Amino acid sequence: MKTEQSCHSISSHIRAASVGLTLAIVTILFGQGMGIVFGINEDVIKSRLQSDAAKVQGTIYKDDKVAAKAVVDKSWNYMQRAHLHAGGMGTTAVALIAVLCLVGTSRRAMFIISVALGAGGLGYSVFWMWAGFIAPALGSTAVAKESLKWLAMPSSGGFVVATVAVLIMVLLRIFADQRNNRSHENTVNFSN
Repeated sequence: MKTEQSCHSISSHIRAASVGLTLAIVTILFGQGMGIVFGINEDVIKSRLQSDAAKVQGTIYKDDKVAAKAVVDKSWNYMQRAHLHAGGMGTTAVALIAVLCLVGTSRRAMFIISVALGAGGLGYSVFWMWAGFIAPALGSTAVAKESLKWLAMPSSGGFVVATVAVLIMVLLRIFADQRNNRSHENTVNFSN
């Protein structure tokens, strides 16, 4: 009977976390998709970045080909960073949501924390890809990042806050279990 209740409870938690869990899995697929695209079209992507820089070579870069190459190279690094963040943050989000489902909390907290993890990982990964794509035309990766701060800050911030929330939930569960065990031991000792 207890196992049925546990399974029902975990199932209920997974339903409450389903939006965040879905976003986390989409984040993983986004990272894998980028890896596939890199494997098939790396030269096409690099050519596009170079083409975007070439369009503004005279105006933005003042015909400084070294500066343009540096931005294009760093933009490619941002693409790779997006791929790595998507894989890492998506997987981390799935794992933390699973921990949260096992530990248990209210449906509302489950929903909010899981969405912050899933959307945070996806948003931050998209931020790096987008910054990489727009930087060559802007002439600076710093300008590209600054223009997308509205996406980076809430995404990464939400992810970190949600991670801390999971840690707090785990610690609360550990302390509650310890307290219950001590109370049970005292009851058993008292009845003997």
